[in-house]
Amino acid sequence: MVAGLFALCTVLIFVARFIREPRRLGNAVWFAIALLFTGMWLIGLLRNAGWVQTVVVLVIMLLAALAALLLPWALIANGVVMLVREGRSPANLLSLLAGLAMLGIFALTLSSLFFAHEVWLLTVAVSALLVAGYLAFVFTGLLLYSALYSQVNRRASAGAVIVLGSGLLGDRVPPLLASRLDRAVQVAERCPDALLVVSGGQGSDELTSEAAAMGRYLTDAGVPSSRVVLEDQATTTEENLRYSVNLLAARGFEGRMLAVTNNYHVFRTAVLARRLGLKLDVIGAKTASYFVPSAFLREFVALLVQYKKTNVAALAVLGGGPLLLMLLITMWADGGFGVP
Repeated sequence: MVAGLFALCTVLIFVARFIREPRRLGNAVWFAIALLFTGMWLIGLLRNAGWVQTVVVLVIMLLAALAALLLPWALIANGVVMLVREGRSPANLLSLLAGLAMLGIFALTLSSLFFAHEVWLLTVAVSALLVAGYLAFVFTGLLLYSALYSQVNRRASAGAVIVLGSGLLGDRVPPLLASRLDRAVQVAERCPDALLVVSGGQGSDELTSEAAAMGRYLTDAGVPSSRVVLEDQATTTEENLRYSVNLLAARGFEGRMLAVTNNYHVFRTAVLARRLGLKLDVIGAKTASYFVPSAFLREFVALLVQYKKTNVAALAVLGGGPLLLMLLITMWADGGFGVP
């Protein structure tokens, strides 16, 4: 009964928040909470089934254990692939570092259990597990909600489609950017009067602006040049959105707008659009499978930084709480509070 009440309340909170504004980071957290309590409630319904509930719980535990054991190695393997195919950069190291961090936490936890008499080691392990648990919970919520949000506007129509740039190879459109442009062409086919705004300036290693190369790609794909609008000054996602919206406003456009980016980038772009006060939704294009884990980790880190005050406070409490408690207990035991 209690689990069902919690499940109902969390689901209602999530639905209300989603209907009011789907482009909020908090929705991802509430989505994860709602799924957690709903799952607990459904498992609780099986308590009268005896062995069925036991089997379900054991299967869930087995799958969780397998995921925990295999995930670090999968992340490390993906990190190696990223380094080979995409080059050495901090962003491309994320999946490798995440996998190594998970192995480090496993090693710390096993060490604390093996040396159970080392209270401080056990305390550090508890702090590390709490921090890892928080990050894993938020990341899972973000991943699941991103998938949900990506489906909301998948078939949406619009009067203008903004394609966000992502870099060129000299003057050529690389596969990642091509997938965005192909997605925009799909929208243009079902919205024959829509304008296509291609947004991106010229980088120091590029022979032309991203907008110019993207415009050529679209016209080569059969889109009339009269429907293509170039925004060639933006160098960041925020500028892509602001400059493109301003360009459309200057042309007197007042219809619905959609922004196109890759699927891993959809939700953070939507959150940014909301923070900028822009009335547009975001849809995603497919991304090479090997690129997705590292890309989602990058988006996760960016969102953590974007809401750094909340996350720093949560991590400080979870990571520092057990250590502070152990310090106080130690001081009390040693008479540090003036107690004989």
